[in-house]
Amino acid sequence: MTYATPSAAAEALKATLDPSRKSWIESANHPLCDFSIQNLPFGVFSDARNALNGRRRVGVAIGDAIVDLAALHDAGLLTLPGLSADAAREVLAAATLNAFMAAGRDVWRSVRIQLSDLLARDNDNAALRDNAALRERVLVRMADATLHLPVDIPGYTDFYSSKEHATNVGAMFRDPKNALLPNWLEMPIGYNGRASSVVVSGTPVRRPNGQLKLPEQERPVFGACRKLDIELETGFFIGCGSALSEPIACETAEDHIFGMVLLNDWSARDIQQWEYVPLGPFNSKGFATTISPWVVTLDALEPFRVQQPAQEPEPLAYLRHGGRHAFDIALEVRLRAEGAREATTICRTNFRHMYWTMAQQLAHHTVAGCNMRVGDLMGSGTISGPTEDSSGSLLELTWNGQRPVALKEGGTRSFIEDGDELTLAGWCEGEGYRVGFGTCVGMILPALPVGQ
Repeated sequence: MTYATPSAAAEALKATLDPSRKSWIESANHPLCDFSIQNLPFGVFSDARNALNGRRRVGVAIGDAIVDLAALHDAGLLTLPGLSADAAREVLAAATLNAFMAAGRDVWRSVRIQLSDLLARDNDNAALRDNAALRERVLVRMADATLHLPVDIPGYTDFYSSKEHATNVGAMFRDPKNALLPNWLEMPIGYNGRASSVVVSGTPVRRPNGQLKLPEQERPVFGACRKLDIELETGFFIGCGSALSEPIACETAEDHIFGMVLLNDWSARDIQQWEYVPLGPFNSKGFATTISPWVVTLDALEPFRVQQPAQEPEPLAYLRHGGRHAFDIALEVRLRAEGAREATTICRTNFRHMYWTMAQQLAHHTVAGCNMRVGDLMGSGTISGPTEDSSGSLLELTWNGQRPVALKEGGTRSFIEDGDELTLAGWCEGEGYRVGFGTCVGMILPALPVGQ
């Protein structure tokens, strides 16, 4: 798909965000459906209808269905600008999104525009809508599909960018009057994590073992984590990389971002408290990070831009950007105890509270010369808000176990117990529609016996 002028392309992209646009896939039109026609997030799925369809491939979520992009391409209804038919087929039939992301922003946007037109209820292009046999090949019921880790992740970095979270932790473990360290207000604090243990939603997470320093003992003991916690975060994927020694400018950093996911950076607080001085988290974070399977593009989030919090002091020049760079994303954490019929919502917060923006995080990450690769994942850090119930971790919600939270069906939690299922959810609210992330789910398995 090509356009006569850049303005024509911009108008076509803008049309995909029209709040009045509805889909002929009726489930997508429910006001509480995460996967509206305004969303169109990308992911990787498989299903077992036959040998070919059992393979992992690229899909887009719409209502309660998945659009098989390779099948749509085979039907002649989807093109990737700048790529031959064979190259496009290879990209869309791949087991990860990496090749699609590497194809560039023009390709991402072209696919979004083509899909929006094909799926729109009132559009003249009825090639998919009115062809039952083709719909059978191209549309897969979400319930019949398996969702996979969407990206081959070469690198993972976790930031610490919520002022409320950093203040709570600093007050809890250091001096409440000087909760933030001097450097926190000057730059996005982060650390290089481990990409190998990032897993997709639904993957069980085993309680980690490690060194624990008990107050009454001189030396540490080895055993299962006793203070297992969640960290409610979002993450963003790099879609356009950068070369070694070439920083990414803050003003253009968002051009490198493909999209966002929900992210739960599971944390072993007792292991962390003993190991984090002098170099920060290690085993306390390395056992698992869970992400949601659908990647919501920045184009889909565009209507939900809001002004980021005021930054004082003004950041150094390389961290400055004009305009609005926060997003109004409602976030929740739900805890369901083993055997419970329903979950308890233990946290409600919003991504708009984040002090440091994604653009600033990326600019700071690369300013010393670190290169970015397609598929690199950046975690926001725990997202906490200004109220007690908007804290994005049990560490804060219970103030390190001193104030346990009550569960709907009885009992309390100071930290996570074996068998607990934790669910992160997030969405943007439009006029009669949502742009949602789906859910990010993990259930805790008991630790392996010591020595095994």
